[in-house]
Amino acid sequence: MPTALVAGGGIAGMAAALGLARTGWDVTVCERAEELAEVGAGLQMSPNATRVLDWLGVLDEVEATSFHPQAAVMVDGRTGEEVFRTALADAAVERWGSVYLHVHRADLLAALTKSAQAAGAKVRLGTQVERVVEHPKSATGHLSGGDVVQADLIIGADGIRSHLRRTVSSEEEPRFTGQVAWRGLIPADRVPEGLIPPDVTVYAGDARHLVVYYLRGGSVINFVAVQEQDDWAEETWSAPGDPDALRAAFSHWHPTVKALLEGVDECFLWGLFDRPEQPRWVDHRFALIGDAAHPMLPFMAQGAGQALEDVAALVRHLASDEDVPEALVEWEEERWPRVTRIMQQSRDNGRMFHRPEGTLRTISRSIIGFVSRNSPSTAAARLDWLYGYDPVRGRG
Repeated sequence: MPTALVAGGGIAGMAAALGLARTGWDVTVCERAEELAEVGAGLQMSPNATRVLDWLGVLDEVEATSFHPQAAVMVDGRTGEEVFRTALADAAVERWGSVYLHVHRADLLAALTKSAQAAGAKVRLGTQVERVVEHPKSATGHLSGGDVVQADLIIGADGIRSHLRRTVSSEEEPRFTGQVAWRGLIPADRVPEGLIPPDVTVYAGDARHLVVYYLRGGSVINFVAVQEQDDWAEETWSAPGDPDALRAAFSHWHPTVKALLEGVDECFLWGLFDRPEQPRWVDHRFALIGDAAHPMLPFMAQGAGQALEDVAALVRHLASDEDVPEALVEWEEERWPRVTRIMQQSRDNGRMFHRPEGTLRTISRSIIGFVSRNSPSTAAARLDWLYGYDPVRGRG
């Protein structure tokens, strides 16, 4: 039985553990945290991602605790005027072949962890893979505490601040984008009934935007609010934010936004950092996946989805080629162009959301709105390359 060591017990790591264990691998996951706590907030799982969840056998469980948005909508943050709308729900299944879900990160991670362990994967908490050493026919992971684990494959799934990224390439300093983001959850019963529609809504404006959607059957509202700022010290997801500062940043926006933010009593604040595309994710029997390989800005809602795509493609290549190093090279060659395109599109979306008032914004929104209203199918087609892709089979 081939053996795999996975560094990191987040979504990428647990999905990899599950995918490999279900296909006959002996898998050990090392997670440096002492417990798998409920951290993070909402995730958008577009059809390319839920297709992988279905293949992993966890879609039904995840869907039971999720929310089905009716549409993806952009509105003007100041006026509330709708810019464009793309139908989701049944329309997403009909066009792209799988559901579009809003999922709490903790619910997704719990489903993946439970299924991975049921499939035979072992999880070691409070343990970090500190370095990887390659050998001709194996690799060894040197763990905190002094243990050494030998494996046929080692996967670095240790996140955006990957400790193992330097195994395959020199670490470049991340670049602060000039944007900070608040995130948080609001109980739905804390805001006026009907205030927030059953969609994923982007309120876009000059130098800031707000993304809002429901989680957990509509009982919770997830929000991410992004504002341009001159400087920031630390890249972290868990720094406490000031709800009053959040409300002040959007005090001149539409009454819907202001009413929503009145319900915030706790939030987190983090700086958005961009990194250049890593030229390599693979070294012999070691591979980076997810944010460790390709950390991306959140403006395409594809971070978790691309980690799941990584896993599906990786397992497929390993199944078709018993030579692990060769399979990893083929996997990297397949994944790199697609992920790079998504990273660039995320940057472009950030600029579009924050475009200042003026002729260019007026023209671009007019064109987008005209197409959305008069030819919804044409508007949806711009997402076919992303949502219609099948990473399980490797085709769009």
